[in-house]
Formats: sequence, structure tokens, C-alpha cells
Amino acid sequence: MALLVCAGQPAVAETTHITDVAGRVVEVETPAKRLILGEGRQIYFVAALDREAPFSHIVGWRDDLSKADPESYAAYLERYPEIAKLPTFGGMKDGSFDVEQAVSLKPDVIVMNIDAKTATEEAGYIETLAKVGIPLVYVDFREKPMLNTEPSMRIIGKLLGKETVAEDFIAFRKKSIEAVTDVLDEKKPARPLVFVERAGGYSDDCCMSFGDENFGKMVEIAGGTNMAKDMIPGTFGSVNPEQIIASDPDQVIVTGGNWEGYVPGGAWVGVGYGADEAAARVKLEALTKRPAFTGIKAVKTGEVHAIWHQFYNNPYQFVAIQEMAKWMHPDLFGDLDPEATFKELHARFLPLPYKPGYFVSLTDKDGTAK
Repeated sequence: MALLVCAGQPAVAETTHITDVAGRVVEVETPAKRLILGEGRQIYFVAALDREAPFSHIVGWRDDLSKADPESYAAYLERYPEIAKLPTFGGMKDGSFDVEQAVSLKPDVIVMNIDAKTATEEAGYIETLAKVGIPLVYVDFREKPMLNTEPSMRIIGKLLGKETVAEDFIAFRKKSIEAVTDVLDEKKPARPLVFVERAGGYSDDCCMSFGDENFGKMVEIAGGTNMAKDMIPGTFGSVNPEQIIASDPDQVIVTGGNWEGYVPGGAWVGVGYGADEAAARVKLEALTKRPAFTGIKAVKTGEVHAIWHQFYNNPYQFVAIQEMAKWMHPDLFGDLDPEATFKELHARFLPLPYKPGYFVSLTDKDGTAK
């Protein structure tokens, strides 16, 4: 009888000690039922761990998803119309986060990206939240994603009580990356020089790029040499047009997205969920007319590509690695199908159906320039 009574009771929350990506040991009652997301784009990893009801845990989120990735936001809104009423916040870094509003929502935990750590500490938010018993946990899919994606997914898995799903996701990610690295380790091909332009066309300035992390590191894992690796000391920075012309990269990869909400009518390349690939390709070609790309090898051969910018800020980077490997080494990866990998990711882990539109190139699949 006692066993039957116990079996009928809901699971009791327990205190869990979580070490976040900043090395802080944080006490959290798990499974957490009320989360505040420091970025709306954190739904990328929450949805991957709870595809049945990803928003059931969320009581507030930052207001960035609808502008940074409007197609994904629209798809989630269609499936979960209740998210239109979710309380929204500004960002920590720009000082628009409303800590009093956050406290009023009585969250079990606030999840923040590591790049907000300095601003969070300077504002004294952690101490303020601690006084009312609200823990804050840092994750990272942007500053050092190739180092911190796995621990970050395990952190969210613990918070949501989805540890098994987190491990399944990590195993899928690892296998997908090894489909590239195992071949490269065996064949040891020559590495093309690759320039990655971060958010090309977002502004008139040229050119933002990546150091030895994020897309810069992904290029190296995929079998290329990141042109800006030794020019940019951190994860993010810029190179000048003269450096690009002098380096004469073999390939150019531009990150893009639909940023109509930020830069209406901008020159950005609108790749993403269900994007119009033909329109994106036209805008990509227009970017090659800028002075920074004058006469470089990549433009002459048509080895200029665009890739969804948000791969830089979510745990799906392995799809980007596979696509870049095919661009750089088509002879080695003719049988590799990044789109099939992305479809499997959606089928196994995500609540949305897959839609193409994340990649475009100025070369046909057979390698001939358009």
C-alpha cells in the first residue's frame, strides 16, 4: 500500500549542484519547472531536449528571436501560439534586463550566455537574485562552442531532468562530426584557405570575422585553414579589405540570416529556415562586388558560399561542419549529406518539421561556377 501511495505522488524536486561553464557551482531545485532564458535563441537547445513541450518550462525570455531568426520564431509561434504572451526582456549587455520583472516571475533558475557574465557581475544581478533565492547558470554556444557545447547541453539536461536526451544528442553530434574528422585524419588532404565573413552585408563595414573559435574553429575541423585565425586574437573581430586581397583565399563563407527586423532592406544574405535560396544567392553574388573581394581566387572560381549565421549560437554546429567539409573537399565527401543530417536532427530531437534554406553557393553541385 505504501508503495502504491508513493507511486501516485508527483516527482519531488531535489537540490542539484550544477557546475556551469564559468566554473561556478550553483544550487538548483531540479527538475526546474520555471526558467527564464537570457536569450530567446536559447530555445534552440531547450527544444532539442524537450520536443514535446519545450515552452512548458519557460516563464520569460529575451526578445531577440523574432528579429534574429524570424522564420524560426514564426514556426514556433504557429505551433505554440501561447508564446506570444510570454513576458520578454531586454539584454544584460545593453543594460535593458529588468531584474525586478524577472523576480516577479518566480523562476527556478535563470539561464544566461557566458558573454553576458561581465555585464551581469557589474550590475550586481547575481547577488540581487541570490537574496530572493533565484540561481543563475551560465551556458555557452557562442564564445567557445566547440569546447562548451557538450557541457552546456549536460547542464540544460540536468536542469530539465532530461539527462538521457542530452546524452543522446551529444552522441549524435559526436558521430556527425566524426563523419568528417575520421575521413580527414585518414586522407590528410591539402587545406584550402578560407575567409569567413561574419554577417556579411549587415552593415556597410567590411569585414567582421572569427578568430580561432566558433566558425573559425569549425572551418579548421571541416578541413580548411581559417584565414583570420592569426589576425583576430579572440573569438570575434575584424580584418581589413587589404588583408583579404593579400591573403587571396581559396574559399569565402559568408554567414547570413533574415535581418529585416534589424536592417530593413539590407545587403545581408537571407539564409535560414525555409529561406528563398534563389533570392539569397542573388544577394550573395552582390557581396562579391565589394572592394574587399576584388580579384581574389574564391570569386574567380565561384567558391563563395553563404551559411546560416545562427549556427554560431546553438548546438547544431555539426551540420555546418559537414556542409563546409563538402564545400572544401567535394572529392572526399561526395557521399556525405548534411541536409539528411539536419533532417535527422529535426526528426529525432526537434518539434518543428525540417525546411531547407540554410546554405547557398555560387557554384553548382557539380562544381561549375554559375
